[in-house]
Amino acid sequence: MIKNRIGFKIALIINCALFIILMAGALFIYKQETAVIKRSLQDKGRLASIIGAKGVSRIIEEAVDNGVLSLADVLDTEYIEIQGFDPPKYHTKYDWYLDKAILSFEDDFLKESDILYAVAMDINGYVPTHNTRYNKPPTGDREKDLTGNRSKRIYKDPIAKNAGANEQAVGLMQVYSRDTGEMVWDISTPVFVKGKHWGCFRIGFDLETVNKLEKNLMLYLGSIMLITILFIMIITFALINKALAPLVEFTKIASELADGNVDTKIESKTQDEIGRLADVLERLRISLKAAMERLSRR
Repeated sequence: MIKNRIGFKIALIINCALFIILMAGALFIYKQETAVIKRSLQDKGRLASIIGAKGVSRIIEEAVDNGVLSLADVLDTEYIEIQGFDPPKYHTKYDWYLDKAILSFEDDFLKESDILYAVAMDINGYVPTHNTRYNKPPTGDREKDLTGNRSKRIYKDPIAKNAGANEQAVGLMQVYSRDTGEMVWDISTPVFVKGKHWGCFRIGFDLETVNKLEKNLMLYLGSIMLITILFIMIITFALINKALAPLVEFTKIASELADGNVDTKIESKTQDEIGRLADVLERLRISLKAAMERLSRR
């Protein structure tokens, strides 16, 4: 049987060792590459949040400079509840202006497929103007509106509180479980208006995108490793069988010697262990032949 052949056993041991080495190498590469992917996306999110924060600051300051809003209006935190919404929604003295002034600016960030949201939020978690995809007309269905109509809400979760209160860190990154079910990287940068801390600009990266990239990388590395292992197995079995092929012939000759056939000369073209074995068998054949000739003369 093939499993009793020495070539098979040697090839199996070699391939098992190579499999372990390749698995370790693939795991190392996977960890390195996923770290690179994450850093790349995080850097992209930090840059987007910085650009967003500077853009919102400029838009609001221009409104103050042009007399459209006063600084007191912009810093207004006396939220007036809009009746009939759950969760509650609110108006401020400036939200009407931001609805017109920053909506298209925010929506530009969502042209990147991996960015789930991009919004300006004040220090208390109030989002005056959400992205168009989350600013649909209310339907009266709480579950639908929770996803489709998210403007003018005050977000009170710990992630929103940290982002709104942060005055120092640029590109503050937090893992955020949205009330709509998605897990995201929430990356925020403070927004200042005339030197006053107004709030922040938040970028949300969908972690499903990150998971897909990691899964695709794993499938790619797995496919490469599988093809490599199969190729090495074929080459290993072929080379070992070729190297050990003389042993099959020598085994046959040794069997014939045991049966008394001492006329077939044993030769080997190599100088390795197999070649030395052939020399030993040849000397044994010559000795047996001489012994048999002496016996026959008696």
